[in-house]
Amino acid sequence: MADKAWFKDWFNSPYYHLLYQHRDENEAELFINTLIRYLQPTIGATMLDIACGKGRHSMALAEMGFDVTGIDLSEASITEAKAAESAQLHFYQHDMRRGFRINYFDYAFNFFTSFGYFKTRREHDNAIRMMADSIKPGAILVIDYLNVHFVESQLDPIVTTEVEEVKFHISKWQTADHFFKQIQITDKEHAAPRHLYTERVAKFSLGDFNDMLSYQHMQIVEVFGNYQLGHYDIKTSPRMIIVAKKLYEKSL
Repeated sequence: MADKAWFKDWFNSPYYHLLYQHRDENEAELFINTLIRYLQPTIGATMLDIACGKGRHSMALAEMGFDVTGIDLSEASITEAKAAESAQLHFYQHDMRRGFRINYFDYAFNFFTSFGYFKTRREHDNAIRMMADSIKPGAILVIDYLNVHFVESQLDPIVTTEVEEVKFHISKWQTADHFFKQIQITDKEHAAPRHLYTERVAKFSLGDFNDMLSYQHMQIVEVFGNYQLGHYDIKTSPRMIIVAKKLYEKSL
């Protein structure tokens, strides 16, 4: 069904975790460490990891001494993450389009393009509202998103990779508003390639994020272009890492 929310089943699929299990782990760890040095949160600061997956980054933040909560839509991911729960690390299955605690956290993070999946702008606005509502006035939200203009120029249309005797044939394309990635697999149980899912990510620009955040009383205070927190260039930066501050509490 074309309108089916592809991410609900795909993120629960064992093939998803197999394909992405070694996705730039060293780079991700370095990024988290660099980001924390930049933000300089106090020990014990409350943090929300939005779309946390299996909780690897939540766990790393908790080990640094912060009080961390991770949320994700995937039941399978949260079930696995819960095995690592502690007094300062908690996980919940939750849809980011719905509210989750109000004016509670000192920091909220949305790492590694874990946004842009929804069908409508209203759903994306709802997700941004949830992020903004979850943090205290004066608190910080970090959204790590792909840089649309860079990806447009670097899109590799066909990629084939093999992980643990499973072959993934990946086709990529784009329209004016979205990037697409269709994934077919060949494994021991299926001799012929079969279609699994088609990922879809919205082409949100910095201006789009500014509009969505401003509507929720958030102000962008910094934009970085890579995981080393280097300068953001609209054409050459691989990432668009947005740091936004909540200006004040919204009236109900």
